[in-house]
Amino acid sequence: MLLACIPPLAIAIDRLLGEPPVRWHPVVWMGRWLGWAGSRLAPAAPQASVVSSQRIFWFAAASWCAAAAAVFCIGWLFQRWVLTQPIWLATLALAFFLKPLLSWAMLHDEVLGVERGLMQSLEAGRKQLARLVSRDVSMLDARQVRESAIESLAENLNDSVVAPLFWFALLGLPGAALFRFANTADAMWGYPGARNGRDWQWAGKWAARADDVLGWVPARITALLIIIVCGLKAGPRAWARLPSEAARTVSPNSGWPMAAMALALGVRLGKPGAYTLNGLGRAPEPADTLRACAAGSRTVLATVLLLSGVLWVLLT
Repeated sequence: MLLACIPPLAIAIDRLLGEPPVRWHPVVWMGRWLGWAGSRLAPAAPQASVVSSQRIFWFAAASWCAAAAAVFCIGWLFQRWVLTQPIWLATLALAFFLKPLLSWAMLHDEVLGVERGLMQSLEAGRKQLARLVSRDVSMLDARQVRESAIESLAENLNDSVVAPLFWFALLGLPGAALFRFANTADAMWGYPGARNGRDWQWAGKWAARADDVLGWVPARITALLIIIVCGLKAGPRAWARLPSEAARTVSPNSGWPMAAMALALGVRLGKPGAYTLNGLGRAPEPADTLRACAAGSRTVLATVLLLSGVLWVLLT
């Protein structure tokens, strides 16, 4: 029963203590290695020959697999040692080490920061949004800034909370660590073209597909939980519309929580020139950012309760 308390304890630590210092943050360590390796794997220009492209793909795939195996093994060895300690100590230790692999408090506060920035000026809102997204925000108007913030909240609700907890429930601490590595690799390598002076067309393919596979089930769980906790405010047809709305995005996963949030709030979300979710909805207003954050908090609570129940059943 104590081990089933690990997910809620990790969320409580997240809210009370926030992120650990950068030099002790495991996701930062992952990012540093990915940055170092990526600068050596991704070429400065697109490759003209198929052989060169395939060589880059397989080198990058092998590098990803080696690093992922190392992350998983370190997590497994640490968890194995911790579970030899008294159960109360093991529970606290696993909760403390699970916390850096998920992040809700910071995401919640950063999204609210976008709305506070918009209250000051459009430029302040754009500056705050740039901390959340990788897209160019310089040409976005206030409505588009707000849409992007809500989309980022929904997408990262899966990537930063639900998916790590899902893999923790399945494989323990090494499972959560593996997902965070895959998600970080996708964020740094998974681009279809050039970024920061490097061509990722082939160097990032494996990382992007691996993240898609590991995030497939959690993304759909996140979407369903968003609609459930919001009480079907979008109407009884929200369940039926969810798959078709989610399919409007290129990603096989990110569209699900974003579409669910758009339907649950009854608002229109989109990326200029790429997609529009819930196109018949109204434009989001300042209060909708607060509603999105509240929906996210309820989704986190529902996830924690659900997974704690699953762990309790499995471990007793």
